[in-house]
Amino acid sequence: MTSAIRPLLGITSGDPAGIGPEITVKALQQPEVHAHCRPLVIGDAGVMRQIAATIDRDLIIHVVSDPRNGRYERGTIDVLDLGNVDPAKFRYNTVAAMTGQASFDYVVKAIELAMAGQIDATVTGPIHKEALRAAGQNFAGHTEIYAHYTRTRDYTMMLAEGGFRVVHVSTHVALAEAIRRVTTERVLKVIHLAHDALRQMAIEAPRIAVAGLNPHAGENGLFGREEIDHIMPAIAAAQAAGIDATGPFPPDTIFPKMKGGQFDVVVCMYHDQGHIPTKLLGFDYDHASGEWKSMAGVNITLGLPIIRVSVDHGVAFDRAGQGTANPGSMIEAISYATRLAQQS
Repeated sequence: MTSAIRPLLGITSGDPAGIGPEITVKALQQPEVHAHCRPLVIGDAGVMRQIAATIDRDLIIHVVSDPRNGRYERGTIDVLDLGNVDPAKFRYNTVAAMTGQASFDYVVKAIELAMAGQIDATVTGPIHKEALRAAGQNFAGHTEIYAHYTRTRDYTMMLAEGGFRVVHVSTHVALAEAIRRVTTERVLKVIHLAHDALRQMAIEAPRIAVAGLNPHAGENGLFGREEIDHIMPAIAAAQAAGIDATGPFPPDTIFPKMKGGQFDVVVCMYHDQGHIPTKLLGFDYDHASGEWKSMAGVNITLGLPIIRVSVDHGVAFDRAGQGTANPGSMIEAISYATRLAQQS
């Protein structure tokens, strides 16, 4: 850590055409954020000024060229300005190569700063995959960008909402490909990554549940053999290494058990198996008002040499520029990254 008092966090503001800059500004208005960390926004100062003016005209956007030059005090938002958004071309709620490239540049800069030890952790706002592709950046998402630029081979995604945690054997791939990726080697690696991450979070003896891939966890081969051929051998190998891993459990019953306190994390076999229950807990949509009353939960990339925590939602183009975005997930991500940095 660069400071024993308040860790220095690099916060990427996400795709400028989405709600990322807005939830960043709103999060940095919270007094507890500045009490526990030094937040540095990596983004476009012009966009941040535009957002700040609509939320609180007293907010000061302080442009810095080096993380050491930030003020890091309430009422001021320190911005490492990459200046990569043309005001004449900028539009909210639009998939564009310019904003896709801008969001990509923010992420790469955050990684560079963290790898150089100039910041203690990174927090990422939402990006848009189509905008990335329009900019010629063929990454499936943040996780893959971080893995590439940190040269990390073994990594995975953890979603967390309070004490409810899931990690994934695969994420941004087609379901058919996700099934092919359920191998003994990969499941065992993810169990180890989950165990190590929970130990870093000060859980001394993590209790890891492993979900099955098939309905009823295969029902002894009746509904598929992935559990018998790949998942059970991985669990046995983890147990032999001294890890408290059990399963495979039917996917439709294991999550209530973790919610009830029986486990610290569930190893999920594919993207939606883990995302759906986590977002059901953390997201609260009110149909009458058309607003998200709550958007909680965070995304942590495990296996990296640096800390990366993200909001657990997308760019929400339909709400961008309206001043109504909920910053709950960003606030939680900043808090999580602060705690991880303090423990590292």
